[in-house]
Amino acid sequence: MSHTFNIGDLVAQFLHAIDTELVFGIISVHNIPIMDGIARQGGIRVVMTRGEMGAAHMADGYARRSGKLGVLVSSTGPGAANTVSGLLEASFASTPLLHITGQVPRKFLGRDTGATHNVRDQLGMLQSVCKASYRIERAEDALRILQQAATEALAAPMGPVSIEIPIDVQKQPIPQGDAGASLALPPIPASPRASDADIAQLAERVRAARRPMLWVGRGAIDCGAPLQQLLDRGFGMASSWAGRGIVPEDHACNLGGLNGTGAPEVIAFYESVDLMVVVGSRLRGQETVDQSLALPSQRVQIDLDPAAEGRSYDCAQFVCGDARDVLERLVAALGNYQAEPGYREQFADMKQRARQAFAGTLGPYAGFAEQLRSQLPRNAVWARDITVANSTWGNRLFEVYGPRDAMHPVGAGIGQGLPLGIGAAFAARGAKTVVLSGDAGFMMNVCELWTAMQEQLDMLLIVMNDAGYGVIKHMQDANFGGRRVYGDLAPPDYALLAQSAGMAYRKLGRADGLAEAVAQLAGAPGLAILEVDMLAIGEAPPYFPYQKS
Repeated sequence: MSHTFNIGDLVAQFLHAIDTELVFGIISVHNIPIMDGIARQGGIRVVMTRGEMGAAHMADGYARRSGKLGVLVSSTGPGAANTVSGLLEASFASTPLLHITGQVPRKFLGRDTGATHNVRDQLGMLQSVCKASYRIERAEDALRILQQAATEALAAPMGPVSIEIPIDVQKQPIPQGDAGASLALPPIPASPRASDADIAQLAERVRAARRPMLWVGRGAIDCGAPLQQLLDRGFGMASSWAGRGIVPEDHACNLGGLNGTGAPEVIAFYESVDLMVVVGSRLRGQETVDQSLALPSQRVQIDLDPAAEGRSYDCAQFVCGDARDVLERLVAALGNYQAEPGYREQFADMKQRARQAFAGTLGPYAGFAEQLRSQLPRNAVWARDITVANSTWGNRLFEVYGPRDAMHPVGAGIGQGLPLGIGAAFAARGAKTVVLSGDAGFMMNVCELWTAMQEQLDMLLIVMNDAGYGVIKHMQDANFGGRRVYGDLAPPDYALLAQSAGMAYRKLGRADGLAEAVAQLAGAPGLAILEVDMLAIGEAPPYFPYQKS
């Protein structure tokens, strides 16, 4: 059958030209020209997800693991609305994501006629959760807007950008010229560069410090080498939960995600630190109890976003610039600087004491992080949902060794860990992907198990099954007189669920058997579910700040 080149084909050509490997989404009435164009273009793998919510989180997880632009295609109205959860999380995590969605024919725009999938202000809905949103209404504007949107998603600070294209525009014929290099992205705008005076002042502050420390976030993801050089000069280090593994967490002076809250040994040590350098982190409320955590009083902040200055904690100096550039120039300016003799050893000792003490608060789950870590390859991808297990040993004790090896819902939404992990598994490059989830969160996107099955991914899914919302129960115990209401959920039969999806399965009913179970399931390629029966092992103890006073 003959075909006339149209705007849908141009979208496909553009995505191919910018080296798009994967597109996540669902084919639907208002995006068929785009999907048809991708299929005929070739060279791009379309992951057919079971829901647009899952597709959005998968595109996010893929981008976090690969370091590339994530691409999501959805339909209009309800389909676009289903992506909002993932677009919002990508905004929280500063993930570069390009969302392309349909729209009703132009003649129905803004008229509320009841056209299929029409909503009053789809563009405004998307704008509310994205870095930017655009509409293509004329064929001659299509390539310019596509390039602008993708460039904006990749420009610092990165984030999701949406484009809606009315279905009549998608079908509009256009000449198929030799676009060639014209399809390529324009240069990504350069990040601001810190002045020489700022670097000199920062270096002077560090040289005056005897017990310096770093707190690094996701904005420092490409800074492993200069951070390691600062640790070699005697710095201590902690990371946000989104900034794990930038320096391998088995380094004696890297606390990783055990960054203070709920760790009295760390908080006490902060009192002796005379300078904390915060690099690319928001110091989010989940990790600082809404900025009430007592950090060292002398703080410096490095961030490429001018709006970040003093956003959560005040600082003695704010250095606006690309984190890697600032840290490399700082290292060069420090000369032969070394921290106070003995500080490194004291920090390493504090780390071990803090880890042991925190593990001691976890009851029967005290050894879970070590058991799991011992059975996984060093480069395993560690995706977590928001659940009690993740907020305790998953975030704080399980060691991460690479800057793109870990991810979790930065916005603290439950149910997002599974599709994030599925997206990451596409970019795992041979590494095993492990997803840690609670039973409640797991069920929110359980349909995406069949996406993972169809795509033959290599994943181990660990479901901590306490038949309810564990952390909510802890909050009710601490603040509502122990009145546990609306928190019990009837779980599925996970053995039958795994069987229906063709997955390997084991059920764990004793705390000391985790390593053996993981070794059996993770040792073979493919999909597997490990159900941890918390009703048999014991309830997870509440963690700070949800313990009863």
